[in-house]
Amino acid sequence: MVYLAALASSALYGAADFLGGLASKRASTPWVVSISQAAGLLVLLAMVGFLPAADPTITDVLWGAAAGLCGTLGVGLLYRALAIGTMGVVAPITAVCAVALPVLVTIARGQQPAPMALTGIVLAMVSIALVSQQPPDSPSGTSVAARRGLPAGVPHALVSGVAIGLFFVVLAEARPESGLWPLVGARAGALPFCVLAGALAGQPLRLMPRGAVLTATAAGIVDMTANVLYLLASRMGSLAVVVTLSSLYPASTVALARVVLGERLHRTQVIGLVCALVAVVLIVAGSER
Repeated sequence: MVYLAALASSALYGAADFLGGLASKRASTPWVVSISQAAGLLVLLAMVGFLPAADPTITDVLWGAAAGLCGTLGVGLLYRALAIGTMGVVAPITAVCAVALPVLVTIARGQQPAPMALTGIVLAMVSIALVSQQPPDSPSGTSVAARRGLPAGVPHALVSGVAIGLFFVVLAEARPESGLWPLVGARAGALPFCVLAGALAGQPLRLMPRGAVLTATAAGIVDMTANVLYLLASRMGSLAVVVTLSSLYPASTVALARVVLGERLHRTQVIGLVCALVAVVLIVAGSER
């Protein structure tokens, strides 16, 4: 049952990314992020009272707020990448960058990760190269990315993965005794910047299509539900197994893009997607040893 919860969190994480990317296809990405973050914050505040008591400090909350800025930048770039690119390409790129960066930070701090994690990082680099290949029959574009052979959204996905990886690194500075409160700080601290970015984007919130508002709201609710399921599973089961299972979320994003949007990947990109999922498993499993 515990590992079913972990798998459910993985499916919901991927679904939240898909919904966020879908909403960003129809509306300004900063407003989509603002709405999804606000919806997630409300769900989180409702859940805090039902979880075990915590002992947060101001420092813990501030670490959460700093992490929230990194995470929100990452989510915004991810939604934009999903909106302008092929979801089956950008989702695994973001995922492997996000899980590889904390391992690289660990190495920089003088700790030696397990060989499995290092193997996963190498495979991750290979997977990025494979999923970034343009289809043979794709038209040539005029953008810098297109001239360099990168599909649309890939540069956004790369930076998004780094920003999300920084979110994990910074959030880890908060004490375990702080419970969910660093996450509250992350959402609450980043929300004003999301709103400001939305206001500067040129599209008034009131002009957002109703469908995009509902989709963005659903993305925030689904994402926070996934967070809660992950938290509960990590407290009741093996952390290494739970983290590995929950890190398979690009699979559900790709599946939804295939079913709902009819996206197709060519053979090289499919191989890259498989390599990305295997790389995520190796990196997470190796890091938790």
